[in-house]
Amino acid sequence: MADLMELNYAVSNEDFTRAGEASSDVKKKLKQLGVSPEAIRKVAIALYEGEINMIIHAYGGKIKVTISEDAITLILADKGPGIADVEKAMQAGYSTAPDKVRSLGFGAGMGLPNMKKNSDQMDIQTELGVGTTVTMVINL
Repeated sequence: MADLMELNYAVSNEDFTRAGEASSDVKKKLKQLGVSPEAIRKVAIALYEGEINMIIHAYGGKIKVTISEDAITLILADKGPGIADVEKAMQAGYSTAPDKVRSLGFGAGMGLPNMKKNSDQMDIQTELGVGTTVTMVINL
């Protein structure tokens, strides 16, 4: 299946003012392509949560969005500290976000659970001290 479009974004470390720029841009492009509102909603939520996680925990990173006729694939790769306990991190409400981040209204521990809930497939590859790559697929 040929890819219709590939989009690439850089996420800056601790730049909350630009948080959500990638998800907003992808949402706009998916609307232009006539993707269903339900799929757009899922992509926007999953991608936004991923962006926030990269800003809070991972010193930023790179996002690659591939849009094909049957799926949208989101690959979020960072060079952060890695996730020490993926199983624990997947629990709703579990957070390692610092107080400074929580005071901004982020870090409630819903990022990864919301990413999983809004994607049809999700894979987390993480190595402590090296980084994390989260791949999510939303079927069309």
